[in-house]
Amino acid sequence: IEMLWQDKEIRFDNKLDHLELRRGEFLIDSMSKIEDTKGNNGDNGELQVTNLRMMWISANNVRTNLSIGYGSVVSINVRVANSRLRGNAQALYVLTKYNGSRFEFIFTNLIATNNRLFSTVQAVFRAYDTSKLYRDLKLRGAVIKDKELIMLPSEQIFNKIPGIWNLSADQGNLGTFFFTNVRMVWFANLAENFNVSIPYVQMKAVRVKDSTKFGAALVVETFPRSGSYVLGFRIDPADKLSAVLKELQALWETYGTDPMLGVQVTMAECTVVQPEKVRRVLDDVEIVDTSNPRDLLAAYYADGIAD
Repeated sequence: IEMLWQDKEIRFDNKLDHLELRRGEFLIDSMSKIEDTKGNNGDNGELQVTNLRMMWISANNVRTNLSIGYGSVVSINVRVANSRLRGNAQALYVLTKYNGSRFEFIFTNLIATNNRLFSTVQAVFRAYDTSKLYRDLKLRGAVIKDKELIMLPSEQIFNKIPGIWNLSADQGNLGTFFFTNVRMVWFANLAENFNVSIPYVQMKAVRVKDSTKFGAALVVETFPRSGSYVLGFRIDPADKLSAVLKELQALWETYGTDPMLGVQVTMAECTVVQPEKVRRVLDDVEIVDTSNPRDLLAAYYADGIAD
């Protein structure tokens, strides 16, 4: 499975292949005649809204572009901006946090009668922000109730496997696996709030590894954006360990061919203009891409804007 970066990062002047949709990403709306008023005032372009990010591409030069992952968004607001092409007009203000800096993006629709810019982006952002368990690793979350998995929309349980030891503690904790079409979940039998939910999209490797203390164990390694966790589970006897490994690897590989990333939004939700401010609780996400020249980023800095 390729690492998921599209929803967490902000990238400027991307190579064209970085603008292509990854597996599990789909286009929800595409709008022409959109001006990047903050960084390229007077430059007309196209705004593409996917289930993971919004991308602005200049009509004059496709290499002038933006990719803004919803996971970096702090707030969305609608207020008046000064457009070189349209004058004073309502615009979409997107405040973000990226690599320790705050950036502001302002998009103005050059077609006065078209309000899709506001309604579509706000509806898709809400859908993204309320479906994190499809994409993000969660420790000690509210995912189990009465020893049963709290299901996500469109989620299906394929197997429930008791007798699984989590090796995070010296003595291990006995618990239960759930394998679904979206994720692997483990919880402790004696304390169901001691749990971990790992979406397949965050798994970097699934294998069996020998340890001197616990013997052969199932090991799940996650991508750096999920904390680079290495989680070990002991499963007895050996033939059960082999069967569980085979099942988990098959589910993980099948998921990778067509990932379900959880953002479900209908165009009906995008037709009502709701120009109120939309805020989210900001995740403590550190971005480790510093390849963009500072002068390119300077136009978008939002220093001085309050949280």
